[in-house]
Amino acid sequence: MELEQRGFCVLPSLVPAAQLSRIAAVYDRAFATAQPPDLRRATSGGDVRLAGLVNRGAELNELSVLEPVLDCCEVIIGTPFKLSSFLGRTVLPGARAQPLHVDVRRDEDAWPLVGFIVMVDEFRAGNGATRFVPGSHLWAHEDAAHEGNARPERDAELACGPPGSVIVYHGSVWHGYSSNESTAPRRSIQGAYVRG
Repeated sequence: MELEQRGFCVLPSLVPAAQLSRIAAVYDRAFATAQPPDLRRATSGGDVRLAGLVNRGAELNELSVLEPVLDCCEVIIGTPFKLSSFLGRTVLPGARAQPLHVDVRRDEDAWPLVGFIVMVDEFRAGNGATRFVPGSHLWAHEDAAHEGNARPERDAELACGPPGSVIVYHGSVWHGYSSNESTAPRRSIQGAYVRG
């Protein structure tokens, strides 16, 4: 399985276009009306996050139970598992690349973690697509990534796809969004599952 070997995979066009247009409208409305602390701009200024999407519309809630993502959780985590986070993230125009990091180390209580990213907009080179270091979730020294040391930038690959595609990834694979050199924001909905 690609997810187990590379640490991430892209499921192209998983969310139908008609459904995605409704999701995008709810997403934009949620961001326009949200307030801190749910709405938070990164200290780098590169992205804006909106926590608590689970309470912001049925269209968004459906994305937290996508069958192919749940199937991946059964393989990586086993059962039972539960949703631990569900948020929106907009990478702003002009954003610099996010430092590579891991979401969870293998020695942490939250391991194993399966993350997913729903592409509200196309992910492509130049608009902040997420990059991953294939196979890095299998490295013995992935704790260095969590601490921000020795990031292997040259080994990172972009995970690209049309709107409605979904990235599924190991929480211990090195990753981070790339720079957004476009003039438009790049929107996504992200979540993670851990042991129940």
